Amino acid sequence: MATRISNDFVSKIMDGNAKLLVDEAQRFGKELADDRLAKGQIRGAFGTVRQIQASWVAQPDAATAQKQLRKVLLLKPRLAYQKAREPKVGPLADVLTDAIDLVAKADNADAQTLRFGYLVDLFEAILAYHTAAGGK
Repeated sequence: MATRISNDFVSKIMDGNAKLLVDEAQRFGKELADDRLAKGQIRGAFGTVRQIQASWVAQPDAATAQKQLRKVLLLKPRLAYQKAREPKVGPLADVLTDAIDLVAKADNADAQTLRFGYLVDLFEAILAYHTAAGGK
């Protein structure tokens, strides 16, 4: 089973540490591929994150940020459901849930927008390294 990215590392990644993001995403994505986690089990949530990102970037005002943050928070039950159905999703769901919590805890809309961007970067990197490691 893939060793999840630690809470401490997720926190540093969500504060903008790009090197740590790349290093951990590479390790984690490979481990998820080794566990034979299907790309489809990742892409569903990733597609939703991309839709949220498109809306958030199109109108980066506080009202839009609040509306999009609500959608981000609603990913948590979806991830919990996926984790319950397929235990191999567990480590990924845990990492993304930690990152979502850090987006929500940001002090203001600008900080939430910035952290959401880091969440997208992390998720994209994990998916890319999963695919590069042969994840199907």
